Amino acid sequence: MSLQTAVETRFLTSLMALPEKVQRVLAGRPLVLDGQTLATDLQLMLRVQQLARKRAMVEVPDIALGRADMLSNAQIVGGTPPIGAVQELTVAGLPARHYLPHGPHSATAGRPVLLFFHGGGFMYGDLDSHDAPCRVLAEESGVPVLAIEWGLGPERPFPGGFDDAEAALRWVFEHAGELGVDPTRIGVAGDSAGGAVAAWTAIAAARAGLPLAFQLLVYPCTWPDRDTESLRLFGEDLFLTADYMAMVDRTYLPTAADLTNERVHLLGAELPAGLAPAYVATAGFDPLRDEGEAYARRLADAGVAMELRRYVDQIHGFLNIVGAGRTSRAAVLEIAGKVRAALG
Repeated sequence: MSLQTAVETRFLTSLMALPEKVQRVLAGRPLVLDGQTLATDLQLMLRVQQLARKRAMVEVPDIALGRADMLSNAQIVGGTPPIGAVQELTVAGLPARHYLPHGPHSATAGRPVLLFFHGGGFMYGDLDSHDAPCRVLAEESGVPVLAIEWGLGPERPFPGGFDDAEAALRWVFEHAGELGVDPTRIGVAGDSAGGAVAAWTAIAAARAGLPLAFQLLVYPCTWPDRDTESLRLFGEDLFLTADYMAMVDRTYLPTAADLTNERVHLLGAELPAGLAPAYVATAGFDPLRDEGEAYARRLADAGVAMELRRYVDQIHGFLNIVGAGRTSRAAVLEIAGKVRAALG
């Protein structure tokens, strides 16, 4: 972490720790959209970012700089939460990071594991950008998390990253004994683009007859056309923007065939029998809200054991905001509880 990032982290953490009444004065009038009120600490965070003229992802002149911006922002809001142990691994030829919580699961064989695929719009994100949420999910659930650095565009064009995810899951099943993992307690998880990757990996597992136990989908993108009310309502000034998503589609999914491929057009995918039970988390102030909830309804209609939870006062990216503020961390702790109930 650079000195500038460390200073920004301390400043934002201090602001977001202030009493809610003080935050409200600093944040301004409550933001109410679609019958929902944005969390005060998040409204304050967004206002500070606007005042600091933080560069929007779509304005970044090159991908390397955009990735560096994402990592810096993630470190500012995520911090370095405690964890029992972290092991660097290679999984199916991919960089991976194994988060082992304090407690019995860190030392025993036959433990569960949650295979995690980071978000970032299919072009940004890595193990470091999602280090903080993986630490919290593992430590608070008691379930080890195995994060995978899957291939991103444009270096690894679509559908390469999805192939990586399938290979990683197969590797985990094949090497369960070496990892000390119970093959009946393997789950997949991901946020945003990683949520799409996790959802597709669950479909692929069911088609292959692999006994996946759980899928955690956090504001997954499931419909590249995304002609939704949530996109119209929340596509500006709430972190994730419509312009950024359009840029990603042009770059990562440049052809009509790509846009309709079932791996990304999950609302049109054929759902097989035997899909793992799912917990789908959406955010009230997220352009991806409606398509994530539409996919949750598809799962339910297909007979999948599914729970949908909309965190009404949250924005896209709340999974990463575990080191500053109160409301996002509380949401992530609730999600960790669902992981514990499913796999722990």
